[in-house]
Amino acid sequence: MDYQCHYDVAVTGAGVAGIAAAVAAARRGKKVALLEKQTLIGGLATSGLIYIYLPLCDGKDTQVIFGISEEMLKRSMEFSPFDLPQKWGGHNQGENKHYTERYRVQFSPAGFTLSLDEMLVEAGIDLWLDTRVCDVLKSSDRVTALEVENTSGRGRITAGCFVDASGEAIVVRRSGGAVQSDSNSLSMWLIENTPQAAESPYLFTGNVHIKTFRFNRSDIAPMSGTDGKAVSYYTQECYKKLREFYRQSYQSSDRFQHYPLHLPAMPQFRKIAAAQCQFMLDDKDVNCSFEDSIGMTGDWRLAGPVWETPFRALVPESLDGVYTAGRCMGAINDAWEVYRVIPTAAMTGEAAGIAAALAVEKNCATRDLKYQDVQQELRKQNIPLHFEDVNLTV
Repeated sequence: MDYQCHYDVAVTGAGVAGIAAAVAAARRGKKVALLEKQTLIGGLATSGLIYIYLPLCDGKDTQVIFGISEEMLKRSMEFSPFDLPQKWGGHNQGENKHYTERYRVQFSPAGFTLSLDEMLVEAGIDLWLDTRVCDVLKSSDRVTALEVENTSGRGRITAGCFVDASGEAIVVRRSGGAVQSDSNSLSMWLIENTPQAAESPYLFTGNVHIKTFRFNRSDIAPMSGTDGKAVSYYTQECYKKLREFYRQSYQSSDRFQHYPLHLPAMPQFRKIAAAQCQFMLDDKDVNCSFEDSIGMTGDWRLAGPVWETPFRALVPESLDGVYTAGRCMGAINDAWEVYRVIPTAAMTGEAAGIAAALAVEKNCATRDLKYQDVQQELRKQNIPLHFEDVNLTV
C-alpha cells in the first residue's frame, strides 16, 4: 500500500445520495471520507446533466420529503435562473404547468456542483476525487476497508462504518454481496445551442438549453451497467444516434441553427445494481406503512402515490459494516424507478449517513442498530417518517 487513512465513516459515491450521507454523518461530529471516481461531484444530476430536481411532494399539495434533500433543492437554485412555483415559495408560475405544479425545480448542473461542494466544505468532509474503489477487505462478513486507486497509487481507507452510495453497489458487489440488476434504455441529456428555441422554458441563458433524447432501442440488446464493456457500448450507441439526428436535421436547416455544446461526462444508466437488502421494496409496497420507515417519497411521474421507506431497505442482507443509499439501495422493479431519482436518493442518503454515525457511536454491527434510534435522530431534524405525520390517509 502507498498510503492508508482511517475515518469514522467512509462514503462511496459523491452523487446526491453520497453527499447527503456524508453531510449527515459529519454533522454528527464524525470524521468522514467521501470517495468519488470522477473529478466532478453530483453524479447524474451534474456530470449526467439531469438538471431537474424532481418533486418533494405527492402531487396533491402535500410535502413528503424534507431534511437535507429539501436543503439541496433550495441550494440548487443559487447559481441558476430557475425558480419554484409560487405555492412552494417561488416568485413566478413559470411557463409549463407540468413542471411547476409540484414542489420541484430545474437547476444549472454546473451551479448545483458549486452548491454541493460548498455543503461538503461547510461540513468538514474529506473529499477524495479521482479515486476508484478497487477492492473491499472484510473480517468474516464485516466490511473493514476499501482499497482505492488514484494518482498517488494504491491506498487503503479504513472506517468504523461504510455507506455504499455508488449507484452501482460497488462496495456490496466487491464484498461478494448479492445484487439485482436491470436493463437500461438508451437515452442521453446534453447541452446544445438552439437560437430557434429562444422561448423555451428550459433555457439557461440566451440560446443555451438542455436537450433530451430517448432513442428507440428495439434493435439493441439490453445493457447492464455492471458489464464494463457495456459502458463503452452504451455510450458509443448514444453518440451514434446523436450523429444521425444532427446529420438528418442539417439536411433541412443550417447546421448553425442548433448544435451540441456539451455531452454528459458519465454513462446515463438509470439502474445498475440494487443491493440485496433485508427488505426489497417492490411494486406492491406503494402506499404501505412500515414500522421502521425512515422517510417518504412521492412518485415523480404521477400525483397521488406515496411510499414509506423501511430502514431494512438500506441494510445489506449478507454484509455487516455497510449501509446502502440512493440507486443501489433495496428497491426493484417499479419501486426502483421511484427511488432512483435525485430527491429520494438524497432522502435515503441522509438516513444512511445518520445510521452509519450511530453505528460508530454505539460500536455495534450495522444489522444490530435499532431502527428506532435512527428514527429518533431523524425526528430531531423535523423529518416526518409516516403518512400520518403529514396528515395523509392511504
